Amino acid sequence: MADYSFNSAACKRHIIDMKSKVFCIGFHKTGTTSLELALEKLGYRVTGCFGTKDPDIASKVHEMAYAKAAEFDAFQDNPWPILYRELDERFPGSKFVMTRRPAESWINSQLKDFASTQTPMRRWIYGEDAGCPEGNEETYIARYEKHNREVLEYFADRPDDLLVFDMPKGDGWEKLCGFLGHDVPDEPFPHANKASLSRKLKNLLKKSPASRPK
Repeated sequence: MADYSFNSAACKRHIIDMKSKVFCIGFHKTGTTSLELALEKLGYRVTGCFGTKDPDIASKVHEMAYAKAAEFDAFQDNPWPILYRELDERFPGSKFVMTRRPAESWINSQLKDFASTQTPMRRWIYGEDAGCPEGNEETYIARYEKHNREVLEYFADRPDDLLVFDMPKGDGWEKLCGFLGHDVPDEPFPHANKASLSRKLKNLLKKSPASRPK
């Protein structure tokens, strides 16, 4: 029989599962897919990005996000990181996890995966003239660093509500489970390859001389 005494791990897990949503508010390409797999292993229903190609994402994002929030326990990828203030107000008691990595490796990953592919989502996040990372590297890095800085400032007096999760520095099960009140699984922390092979191939083909109009 599970130990549900107040300080037991089972009790903490029960309280969190019943009352708290988990919002992953690190920018994509910071280990968000690995975090998604970890949360699924812990029993959360996780959803990811939406509205990437919706030209009206800026005006519809809140309505769409709140509808999805009613169906899932945990959330990662765009546009969730941009909405952390509104989500905090709408879902009191939630937990927030900010994944991060050094800016240089982050922008390199952006370039490898997205290159010159433009989307309404990226224009909303980075600016109307910055719909893709290629050629907008400084803008992307500035926005990335500004987001991380503002998240830390916002949660400065609430250390129990924000976890800064740095996988390149070795953060894994112990840190995540300690924050969420779960037992540590007896298996390695997942490390997913977020850059899809198909997208990489598409970017390479776009740059290939054979693919250019004659």
